[in-house]
Amino acid sequence: MSRLISPISALVFAAPLVLGGCATLSDSPQQQLELHAVLDYKEVGGVGCVLGNDMGRWFVVLPGRVTVTRSTKPLVISCKKDGMGLAQETIGSRADTSSLMGNVVISAGLGHLVDRHSGAGFSYPANMTVLMEPVKSRADLAATQRVESPMF
Repeated sequence: MSRLISPISALVFAAPLVLGGCATLSDSPQQQLELHAVLDYKEVGGVGCVLGNDMGRWFVVLPGRVTVTRSTKPLVISCKKDGMGLAQETIGSRADTSSLMGNVVISAGLGHLVDRHSGAGFSYPANMTVLMEPVKSRADLAATQRVESPMF
């Protein structure tokens, strides 16, 4: 004698499969990043950084970790250490392939549109290295900005 599965039982078993593909429901909107700063091929400590995207701004001292809100927009990183160097980096976000495939298969792409709007289906690289440029001394800046004029 064969028994059919009741609609409620089918829903209970199918729910994890359906919801597993949607990053909006299964992934956290936050992501933890680990950042390091390098100047002249050496890691530098005590570097202050501001990270920002369309979801907010965060502050961290490198090397360190910070939790940011995911977004489809790039993450802009600005760092500075007095007397040593400056850095400016822009890191793009990428779609998570597992949630993207789940959204395409299960919701015919509708879930991807929701994730794209909320940023939940996207992430930044978990480990980042910021390349710093040395700060020029005042004498070097004055030499490069000197105006040569035959009138004086």
